[in-house]
Amino acid sequence: MSKQQGGQRKGKTLDKGSKKNFKKSFTKGSTPYKKAEPKLKNLSNPDEIRLNKYVANSGMCSRREADVHIATGLVSVNGKVITEMGYKVKLGDEVRYDGARINPEKKAYVLLNKPKGFATTTSEGKGRTVMDLVANATNSKIKPIGRLGRNSKGLLLFTNDDAIANKFTNSKNGVARLFHIELDKNLKLEDLKKIQNGFKVEGKLIEVEEISYIHGVSKKEIGLKIKNTGNTIIRTIFEYFKYDILSLDCVAIGHLTKKDIPRGSWKHLTEQELNTLKML
Repeated sequence: MSKQQGGQRKGKTLDKGSKKNFKKSFTKGSTPYKKAEPKLKNLSNPDEIRLNKYVANSGMCSRREADVHIATGLVSVNGKVITEMGYKVKLGDEVRYDGARINPEKKAYVLLNKPKGFATTTSEGKGRTVMDLVANATNSKIKPIGRLGRNSKGLLLFTNDDAIANKFTNSKNGVARLFHIELDKNLKLEDLKKIQNGFKVEGKLIEVEEISYIHGVSKKEIGLKIKNTGNTIIRTIFEYFKYDILSLDCVAIGHLTKKDIPRGSWKHLTEQELNTLKML
């Protein structure tokens, strides 16, 4: 057997007709190798949301329960009762559940252990703010309840739940906050008793829940429990009695403490913590 014959056995050669057919099979429009057309995706409108999801996201109920409420006529959109399953609403629509307007954002509750140097504001252009510290906590539009001054530190609660926020604005029935305060000099016992009993500044009665010396340290360090949400009133108290505040730290809000929250860090409230807060 010649080398040429041996080489022919290694691979079958194509004649001109076969080559032409082989090439044709790869040309555009040939059946065996026809290129598939890309499928178009069903693009949803980001400004629209299913009504049952809107209701569920508001925290009123689950999505399945929302379907029941919609079917029974408890939900209206822009003043019109909607019973249609799968109905879509725009984010700017006025949606009411059982007469009360609702918001599609999920309720969020974030507890921050604020360090010094951050302003308590949602306004831009104020330098470093507490909103920078909780920027990655949630997509919901939360805001701080009350204030801590830029040089103050400690616990600050953020939420988009108006019902919870309103608990703190009532100075008589609100949620008490506990502060660790360091003064520039020892607090006189007579001044401590006046603060505890309540006093008036420019005709306005100033009241606190409790005030006491902190055991084991100098009388410059004071524990103060008060229901007012701002720290301006605290500075008013001590300025009235001629003391300067060197340090102010919110160490507790109701039953909430700084345990396991390093300075500058935050956490979401647990279900138990939230339920207890609602009952206060």
